[in-house]
Amino acid sequence: MEFKIMTLGCKVNQAEGSGLAQALREMGLTEAQNAADAAVLIVNSCAVTAESVRKAKQLLRSLRRRNPQAKLILTGCWPQAFPEDDFEDADFVTGTKNRDDLLAWIAQAHAEAQTRCIVPYQTGDAFSALPCADTTRTRAFLKIQDGCNQFCSYCIIPFSRGRCRSMPPERLEAEVQALAEAGFREIVLTGINLGFFGLDTGQTLAEAVAAAAKHPGVLRVRLGSLEPERMDQQTLSALAACEKFCPQFHLSLQSGCDSVLKRMNRRYTSAEYRDLAARIRSIFPHSALTTDVIVGFPGETDADFEETLRFVQEIGFAKVHVFPYSPRTGTRAAAFPDQIPQSVKSERAARLSKLADDIRRTHLARQVGQTVQVLVEGEKQQNAQRFYQGHTPDGTVVKIFQENAEKGLQNSAICVTIEGYEDDCLTARV
Repeated sequence: MEFKIMTLGCKVNQAEGSGLAQALREMGLTEAQNAADAAVLIVNSCAVTAESVRKAKQLLRSLRRRNPQAKLILTGCWPQAFPEDDFEDADFVTGTKNRDDLLAWIAQAHAEAQTRCIVPYQTGDAFSALPCADTTRTRAFLKIQDGCNQFCSYCIIPFSRGRCRSMPPERLEAEVQALAEAGFREIVLTGINLGFFGLDTGQTLAEAVAAAAKHPGVLRVRLGSLEPERMDQQTLSALAACEKFCPQFHLSLQSGCDSVLKRMNRRYTSAEYRDLAARIRSIFPHSALTTDVIVGFPGETDADFEETLRFVQEIGFAKVHVFPYSPRTGTRAAAFPDQIPQSVKSERAARLSKLADDIRRTHLARQVGQTVQVLVEGEKQQNAQRFYQGHTPDGTVVKIFQENAEKGLQNSAICVTIEGYEDDCLTARV
């Protein structure tokens, strides 16, 4: 029996989608190349914005129309956060907590009637993870933390993921060893609120990085998205002591205006964020800071938005992900007064995106002429040109065109000279 998984959303979702595929392969199923050929179709959904849910609904409808005979499964954050929604196109619905029920439903040849199996999270739930991801990539995304205790006023995630919980140390050791033995050279540690790793187990995030880095086959360890208030001096110093740590810091900002941050229930000020950025750059001179920013949050004035523009310009982020505010039912911000019209949100998003693109190009141009290490992840083709592609330690994508490269570079760490940049990446020669 063939299956196909389509994953929407964040790196944690991507890691879970890969783990779910591995679990199905271990059950004896094979992965189809196309959704039209699969007997089992799985949509691994996101719920962080209303647009995320709209995309999941659209995908379900499209899959049902294109492959009406397949069993259609919906899992992920959308049903977990909104269990009362209409999932009429799905044969089986589960959330983020109990994917074992999904596997059992498939193993039992799935009943004809629609089945819902959405179990709410409880305080004290243990960390659970799917198997290691497949072995077709150079970089492995390993989820070591789940859940969030912060309850930002705009965010549905605590309702779709439960409270903070961490992968036990012995499980982390075993997972990293398995990934290293499978040939992965880079481990990306991910989590819903990664900075809170170890809150329940007594570990620190730096200890998790060190545990991943100690395996000889692992060349690099990278971190996923982080909350600024958890990156103290002790953590930064410990990370700097790890030679394999990649100095890429995705620090969620959300707004550069203190009054907006307060209404968002964020736990830092713009001054604290600015100080953290300076300390990171002092300790890691060749680091890259990337971030997320929400525009059009309820009550955000023109002056507030201009303050965010100035802050983003001042920090000089390597990359900024811009999101127009999206009201989520069940969050406090959805009921806030002074909701911003969509036209204003769109205009602000366009302005900030243009500024972010300009800063991004400056970040890329600054690297031209440098010699850096690239971990080659694969061979690609674009406009009849074949090239190798990989990432620098600071997370920038690099294209190495074949006329300037040796054969068989995949999964190798090589030194390259940056010759230029295009779109959103660097170009280089060996």
